[in-house]
Amino acid sequence: MNLRYYPHTLELRHAFTIATASRTTTPAMIVEVEHEGVIGYGEAAMPPYLGESQATAATFLDRIDLTRVADPFHLEEILPTIDALAPGNTAAKAAVDIALHDWIGKKLGAPWHRIWGLDPARAPVTSFTIGIDTPEIVRAKTHEAAPYKIIKVKLGRDAATDRQLIETIREVSDRPITVDANQGWRDRAEALRMIEWLAPRGVVFIEQPMPKEQPEDTAWLREHSPLPLIADESVQRLADVRRADGVFDGINIKLMKCTGLREAHKMITLARALDLKVMLGCMTETSCAISAAAQLSPLVDWADLDGALLIKNDLFSGTTIVDGKITLNDRPGLGLVKL
Repeated sequence: MNLRYYPHTLELRHAFTIATASRTTTPAMIVEVEHEGVIGYGEAAMPPYLGESQATAATFLDRIDLTRVADPFHLEEILPTIDALAPGNTAAKAAVDIALHDWIGKKLGAPWHRIWGLDPARAPVTSFTIGIDTPEIVRAKTHEAAPYKIIKVKLGRDAATDRQLIETIREVSDRPITVDANQGWRDRAEALRMIEWLAPRGVVFIEQPMPKEQPEDTAWLREHSPLPLIADESVQRLADVRRADGVFDGINIKLMKCTGLREAHKMITLARALDLKVMLGCMTETSCAISAAAQLSPLVDWADLDGALLIKNDLFSGTTIVDGKITLNDRPGLGLVKL
């Protein structure tokens, strides 16, 4: 089995602004694994806050030798071995995991949602993300999000800015809103006041309201909050899931943080055992990584898989969004077509 990779810089349709940063591009690395005439595709999408880059991904990928793999189906041996090569590098690891899953599905002639025994009709709708911006641009983005049933809003700057953003959206839309504070609320009492203000305004849940270094404050907030709290930065890999129990009501799983589909599937299983809600999230990504995550979507409560919709230079066609709903296809592997 041969591994190849090449860089690709994702160009965003709009500047993407969260509580701590703004950007117009996302560096990515596309991975291909080829064996017996079949090519599997993978992707590492690396927003700067992850601490990875095209350079670090290349350095890590250079350490992987798939020519020694006797049987590409042995993911429970291959992927832990790759994970152990170096700490971190979760997006680069995810790229290889995704490519191997794509290869296996193509070799078997079946999409992964069928291999897992999942009903594609159970895939949820996806939210459409609106970042922090001026009222004029927020109104325009809200109109752009008209086909989607749920709007995801980035908050966390300050109370006045957060409230203005919600009020601006409510001027033009009454669709449900999910809020991602990106660790922006540091005082638990102020966070509770904001959540109490948001609750009657059609908000479904609050994602990562407080810094991950403040689990005790988050647990207190959960006890008093009228809305569910979902972990993002606080839960990145399988080992973090148990720590969310009693602190959050659910977890957000992202392939770029958890090293790919193998670990994401394990995280969903554990979260359900702990009676935690599950959400699937993403970075700005091509349809490669989005289609990979979408294979798991029938297992989750909520999805925020709009990453490919936010870029203008996608390299793939795959999972689509029809009337706001994640729509899986029957093509083998991840359901991808290279454009």
